[in-house]
Amino acid sequence: MAALFTCCLGCCGDGGTGHIPLKEMPNVQLDTHHMGTDVVIVKSGRRICGTGGCLANAPLHQNKSYFEFKIQSTVQILLSQRSPSVHLLHITGGRRYSSPMMNSYLFSIVFHTGIWGIGVATQKVNLNQVPMGQDINSLVLRHDGSMYHNNEEKNRLPANSLPQEGDIVGITYDHVELNLYLNGKNMHCPASGIRGTVFPVVYVDDSAILDCQFSDFYHTAPQGFEKILFEQQIF
Repeated sequence: MAALFTCCLGCCGDGGTGHIPLKEMPNVQLDTHHMGTDVVIVKSGRRICGTGGCLANAPLHQNKSYFEFKIQSTVQILLSQRSPSVHLLHITGGRRYSSPMMNSYLFSIVFHTGIWGIGVATQKVNLNQVPMGQDINSLVLRHDGSMYHNNEEKNRLPANSLPQEGDIVGITYDHVELNLYLNGKNMHCPASGIRGTVFPVVYVDDSAILDCQFSDFYHTAPQGFEKILFEQQIF
């Protein structure tokens, strides 16, 4: 027994020849090796802007995963020379504010959330294609509240519950269904159909900016779900 105890101390001690240092796991974040050509990733892999999509750097191996996205606001400033009105791009839910600027321009500011989508996708997804959900390689919530997979609408958020600037959209995935939570509230809007190993995915266009939250969530994860773990952490 004494010999066994001594052996354990030797293996666990700093100078023991049997000591195996634990490899520190990387943070789950957006993967700059798997993103569209016109995508920009900033804030240590947490914010996406530009045009196109990006996968996270960790697949959803565990049974029940949870992660969040925050919809960020954007601003467009448009000038129109001596015009009684400003011609604006069609923006769903946009708000226009106008005022005289100097003597020859009408100054207009537009707030909108742009074009975006969030969900899960395989590594075969085309990250330069917007919107996603057009083939078997992605299952996403689009900015208009529709949920698409393989070019088929799988579900839709109520018209009065579309995510707006500043909102937090939580996603749960259990290898069968993807479910949505808006500011912590279960929207009871499941979608399914995607197969294979999937990763969190997000895409943006038309000046949209989204932040990803893979830990330190804004809202408590639903019961049984937890943050994304790397495969080594699961076992």
